[in-house]
Amino acid sequence: MWSQGRFPMGDRPDADGDPRSARSGRPRTGARLGPSGRDSMVQFAEAASRLGFPAVEINYVIPPQGVDELIASNHVSVVSLHSPTPRVKVTDGRWSDDLNLAALDERERAYAVRLACDTIDCAAQAGARYVVVHLGGIETEGKSRMFESERRLRRLFDSGVPSGDEVEGLRRQALLERRRGAVQNLPQARRSLADIADHAANSGVAVGLENRFHYHEFPSVDETHELLAGYPPDLIGFWLDVGHAEVLDRLGLVPKNRWLDELGQRCIGAHLHDVDGLADHRAPGLGDVDWSYIARGLPPGVPRVFEINQKTPEEAVSAAIPFLHERGVL
Repeated sequence: MWSQGRFPMGDRPDADGDPRSARSGRPRTGARLGPSGRDSMVQFAEAASRLGFPAVEINYVIPPQGVDELIASNHVSVVSLHSPTPRVKVTDGRWSDDLNLAALDERERAYAVRLACDTIDCAAQAGARYVVVHLGGIETEGKSRMFESERRLRRLFDSGVPSGDEVEGLRRQALLERRRGAVQNLPQARRSLADIADHAANSGVAVGLENRFHYHEFPSVDETHELLAGYPPDLIGFWLDVGHAEVLDRLGLVPKNRWLDELGQRCIGAHLHDVDGLADHRAPGLGDVDWSYIARGLPPGVPRVFEINQKTPEEAVSAAIPFLHERGVL
């Protein structure tokens, strides 16, 4: 499967050509849009099919009309949705994907739950089997945001300092910040999961908890064990993000092998992308992820979603399919 690329509405192809500005990968705010201010999911579906992707995941930055276009497409099927979908403005002016399922503010948490439940309803309507959920994060001064210790670790890594006394001190600081913060926010994340599970129970949709890109975000490996224990595998499972696991491993915060070694039996899907340094969402083959442990540990038959940056050329997107076939991931 493929998670949407950028296809500006102003760049529709003529009868003789392909979209001249087609870009592969996960949509991100700030990418260039056409005169209508949104992307063409009709073009995306056509391109996905042409490049060898028979199914797609609808990403959380797709607006309502784009979601409708993908569901109605006869070029691809929809296998999963990434919550919260569709993207909408909430009452305080923020986007739906800015809300925190682990927020201490009960209004924000409840609104985030409602949007996740709306995504489940949308998935059921689309005939999709899965919804991927970000379970929120630890709040600092009322906002879910990266620890300063992690920010400094990333700067050191990018400057060529992946180890040493300063790095070890920052890792210890990050661990302490996370332990303290989880005390306040993890119970809220647990409440939200219970609400979401109740809504999903009779929908035919399974919910996948995704491992996250930043250390302050839920869930950790140990938290995933705890959270999954109360639910049947066909209702709540683990959704592996290869790039996120790789980045936190490179920072020395979470060993990447733990995710599949310990949670492989509860894994219901995966986001596949390569990593260059700490930059993720590269097409498989354009980074240096060791795919052998993914090939060994990823259960057969679960969805494998290519979540690739929208600036990647189409030929690199299509080349990722044989690349992962050769490595036993597909």
